[in-house]
Amino acid sequence: MTSPASFMLKPDRASPASLTHQVSDNIRTAIGDGRLEIGARLPSVRDLSAQLGVARGTVQAAYDALVAELLLSTAGSAGTRVIAKPPAHQLAPHAPIVRPLTTMLRGFSLTALPFQTGVPAQDAFPTKLWTSLLGRAVRDDAMTPTTYPDPRGQAELRTQIAAYLAIARGIRCVPDQVIITACYRAGLALALQVLGASGQRAWMEEPGYPITRMGLQMAGVSPVGVAVDDEGLDVATGIALAPDARIAIVTPGQHSPLGATMSHARRQTLLDWAESRDGWIIEDDYLGELQLGARAAPALASGDAAGRVIHVGSFSKTLKPGIGIGFVVAPMSLATRFGLAAATLGPSFFAPSQLALAQLLAGGHYLRHLRNMKRLYAERLATLHRALAADHPLETVAGPIALLRLPPDTDDLAMARRAPELGIAPSPLSPWFQHAATRTPGLLLSATNLRRNRIDDAVAALQRLLAA
Repeated sequence: MTSPASFMLKPDRASPASLTHQVSDNIRTAIGDGRLEIGARLPSVRDLSAQLGVARGTVQAAYDALVAELLLSTAGSAGTRVIAKPPAHQLAPHAPIVRPLTTMLRGFSLTALPFQTGVPAQDAFPTKLWTSLLGRAVRDDAMTPTTYPDPRGQAELRTQIAAYLAIARGIRCVPDQVIITACYRAGLALALQVLGASGQRAWMEEPGYPITRMGLQMAGVSPVGVAVDDEGLDVATGIALAPDARIAIVTPGQHSPLGATMSHARRQTLLDWAESRDGWIIEDDYLGELQLGARAAPALASGDAAGRVIHVGSFSKTLKPGIGIGFVVAPMSLATRFGLAAATLGPSFFAPSQLALAQLLAGGHYLRHLRNMKRLYAERLATLHRALAADHPLETVAGPIALLRLPPDTDDLAMARRAPELGIAPSPLSPWFQHAATRTPGLLLSATNLRRNRIDDAVAALQRLLAA
């Protein structure tokens, strides 16, 4: 029998690896390099634990792990023996794995910094209420049958969203038209799958959300940048650039990122185009509920008599991205297909957060939260304008976001990469443009997380960034 000393190193209690992992890894290595041959008998659990100075349970767990890997076998009084060698893994050289969306996002699961776009106010989230509702939802969900839930989302939430959209966005729909997703991007992916969009061309606003453009390209769709003016996407330009397109992706409530609301005339022209060309409009309801200066414009889907608009929304920018809930309102003619796509390609399963959100909507808490957010954001945005008015006048664009335009030769991407070192996170404007000829540098500044005790430091950091 091979001596433990010939294949075991003394466990390192300062190592971050568990003692069980160290024991199993040492035995696995000894088998692999031939110090323990096929058929060799290992010490008993009692003997090896005494030799190494570890608990018997540690050695037993290590042996069990190697038995599960089919490297060892146990046969009662015959002891534990080696029955196979671990496979040799040849790791081919490869380039470093790059974090996704490095040009757009500074990282994931990080605390929001001043001026960071796409995130709501961290200090205004209804933590106590949400915790109570979520705790109750977890308990209720634990008592439900252990079967697969509706892949379209919890019926209670779909019902509440349909009711909310009727009041807040003017959309008339039934709960079975509502599909729960994880976020806007998941809703976009689902819509492209249902429409069989691969290989097609799609109109997209110019400038427009870069992640939408990336998503289209990954789905095999060619985005065609169509100019946006004060009335929204120019339909005539879209027809001239891509007459064969059957999909248009728009942000009619507030253009992303420059804030124009699509005019009634332009909306009707776009709806007429979709009906006459057998086309589809994907409506990204970007900040539609957070128009600060006036009553929110109705959703494009509210005027869609022909059923050509796929409305996509989420609660990421009004509550928090981590809740992970968005939704699609499918036209009646596509509702069955959307349900099938959700069931097979993107089912929505985590019930507690959906049930908690349903209660938040049903109790009127969400509408009150929106009113508070609009008031808070208007105050913070006004403070930001006053703080920068003398040296750097801003343009209010969409909701709580202001735009600081920069000279034409400015590298706004490089500035945005340096900004987190100063404790701020503005977003560069230039990546929103598809065409280099129209690309304009600037910094998008969100006021959502400009708390009163942080505004002076944030503005000073921005001044240093601009000076550099």
